[in-house]
Amino acid sequence: MPLPRHRPPALRRAPRRGLRRRLAADAGLLLVAAAFATPLVWLVLSSLDAGATLRVRLPKTPTLTNFSAVLTDEITFTPMLNSLLICGGATALTVVCAALAAYPLSRFRSRFARPYLLTILFSTCLPVTAVMVPVYGLFVQVNLIDTRYGTALFLAAAQLPFAIWLMKNFMDGVPRALEEAAWTDGASWPQTLLRVILPLMGPGVGVVAIYTFIMMWGNFFVPFMLLLSPEQLPASVSIFNFFGNYGAIAFGELAAFSILYSTPVVLLYVLISRRLGGGFALGGAVKG
Repeated sequence: MPLPRHRPPALRRAPRRGLRRRLAADAGLLLVAAAFATPLVWLVLSSLDAGATLRVRLPKTPTLTNFSAVLTDEITFTPMLNSLLICGGATALTVVCAALAAYPLSRFRSRFARPYLLTILFSTCLPVTAVMVPVYGLFVQVNLIDTRYGTALFLAAAQLPFAIWLMKNFMDGVPRALEEAAWTDGASWPQTLLRVILPLMGPGVGVVAIYTFIMMWGNFFVPFMLLLSPEQLPASVSIFNFFGNYGAIAFGELAAFSILYSTPVVLLYVLISRRLGGGFALGGAVKG
């Protein structure tokens, strides 16, 4: 039977509808990309503009005076060092405690495991502002107020529930046969955790570390409440100094400081990104 020479009108309209939908989807994605890119473009351009404002514009004469103005001990170096000490120590403590807590939840079956995990997940939904008043009173009683290690301890405790949840899910992907083989060779469970499980779930540990560090690095409220001395404040709080009275803001210096403030997070991601894409290096380890 010969095919018709002309397609029905319905078939001719179908490609047009698909083209319109694709164009609409592309336009929506471009709008979303522009919404995310505009603040970043303003940040870079304003950091090079001595007379920066809220407008996104090319600087008439690009200059590095904004960077030279903020590269001082009081404005940048001391707060950044405080942030690295607080967030780095809290991140290490969170990863260690999350690994120790996730191991029994992943390897042992108990009727209390699921309620415990649900409780952990629920605790991540609690706002920090709801518990800051009793925490502040507790820190005053135990002499942890205005101390960097006390602030790091609370930040680690605040991020620990979600870190345990993430670590447990990654640990479930490591085969138990490798553990049993290590036990057969005489390894104890701490040795199995340190030398078998954690090296194989390197991407998972990296994800937990990056997520925890980023959440702590951008936290303003907790160190603002628990640290009182100016020399103890991290960069997330010292950035408040660029907002002066009566709405006066040093936009250029604020943009330059923001770029410097974002550098450690970017470097951390670059250093761990290779392991993030590696997956679990099991590669036939359970064969034979």
